[in-house]
Amino acid sequence: MKKFRGWLWHWIWRSVAIFFALLVLYQVWLFAHICWWVKYNPATSAFMETRLEIMQDKDPNAVLQHQWVPYTRISNNLKTALIAAEDASFVDHEGFDWEGIAKAYEKNMRKGKIVAGGSTISQQLAKNLFLSTKRSPWRKLEEAAITLMLEAVMDKQRIFEIYLNVIEWGNGVFGAEAAAQHYYQVSAAQLSVEQAARLAAMVPNPRYYDRHREARGLLLKTGIIMERMGDVEIP
Repeated sequence: MKKFRGWLWHWIWRSVAIFFALLVLYQVWLFAHICWWVKYNPATSAFMETRLEIMQDKDPNAVLQHQWVPYTRISNNLKTALIAAEDASFVDHEGFDWEGIAKAYEKNMRKGKIVAGGSTISQQLAKNLFLSTKRSPWRKLEEAAITLMLEAVMDKQRIFEIYLNVIEWGNGVFGAEAAAQHYYQVSAAQLSVEQAARLAAMVPNPRYYDRHREARGLLLKTGIIMERMGDVEIP
């Protein structure tokens, strides 16, 4: 029995060591990708791949609408609208908006359900690039770790450039250029203030708003974003 217990503890400690070694290797793999993307553009993201799989389950010929464009070829109207809508303190924080998180928590407690997230643009990018859509404590921890990596390695403009090019804007529509073409038949550089504000308003629920482009809530939020656009700073 004593020999068995000794063998069991040896097996447990070895399993724990292997687990943590694999965890460290995974973090190194993530960090290496982020370092590579400082200069080279990601061709896809975990969320894009997930959405494509879902679409192709229904239609094997389905493809994503996505075209990378550099930061300078995206309208400042869209940059301003997104920061006003999603993360007003983006240029000032280091990845986390603690005040926004506290406000979201209070709002969720009042409603008795999750109605606000408080995620920054950096956190949203972390989720889009690497993580699944499933909510779990592990995913939130990993999201935080990736956010810290992004903020440590990239400047704000590069984080925002990648975000603008990979976020979802409709069913199979990803990135600013595809969104501008899909909704307005113009390039991302040509978006007006109102067009940019409406696209920013769509971000929390893009597939729904793709189907309901005149939804009352979308129109109201567009107006609110337009009012806030003069008060934010872009990188």
